[in-house]
Amino acid sequence: MIPETLIGAVLFVFGACIGSFLNVCIYRLPLSLSIVFPPSACTQCKRPIAAWDNIPIISYLVLLGRCRHCRMPISMRYPLVELITGLSAVAVYINFGLTAESLVYFVFIASLIVVIFIDIDYQIIPDVISLPGIPIFFLASVFIVRATVTDSLLGILAGGGSLLAVAVIYRLITGKEGMGGGDIKLLAMIGALCGWQGVLFTIFTSSLAGTVVGMVIMAMQKKNMKLALPFGPFLSMGAIVYLFFGPELVAWYLNMLRS
Repeated sequence: MIPETLIGAVLFVFGACIGSFLNVCIYRLPLSLSIVFPPSACTQCKRPIAAWDNIPIISYLVLLGRCRHCRMPISMRYPLVELITGLSAVAVYINFGLTAESLVYFVFIASLIVVIFIDIDYQIIPDVISLPGIPIFFLASVFIVRATVTDSLLGILAGGGSLLAVAVIYRLITGKEGMGGGDIKLLAMIGALCGWQGVLFTIFTSSLAGTVVGMVIMAMQKKNMKLALPFGPFLSMGAIVYLFFGPELVAWYLNMLRS
């Protein structure tokens, strides 16, 4: 019998390595660069990064967060993404075990991690993630997670349709663009895997979190009410929370309403 701690350690290392690849995607996708070639290089001096300087988390600590060649600082985001992805792999294992379903959830979370950081930097959600993600996670939901076809299809329609309706109504009222098309496609992808219940949960939690964070930022920076925040990170985090705690939180909320 393999010890649980050993399995967790192996999965953390695996997840951190995937996180290293996610860093490549986060940097290159918005620039329309290949995520395969050329190999990783310093963004400042363009010198290729040797394999021993590309070990997730550890290399950053050994190099004290600087390029070996030009000594320019390396963003803290790189080890952060690797750490988050490693912890995500462990969290999925703890909650769902070593199953095909777990692999689907991990790939889903990894996709959302890329979305979060790209949307923070560029206020865009790459179609290369969300559009293929809709059919991929629909098929995974039906054939691996064993959700019903109806539930997954309703999730796609509820996800894409709800935000599309909000965008149309906002434009009719204000004459301006409100909800981005990337958010609409992202929520459709979320609905493909999480179903319509997950879409409702994600919309509620992301809207609440976005409102609170926006008010805090405006209060701290003394901005006016026109402050715009990317919504993709909140949608992504809401979907991740639903995967791990959604049914329990919904049950708690309903019980609180009844009492």
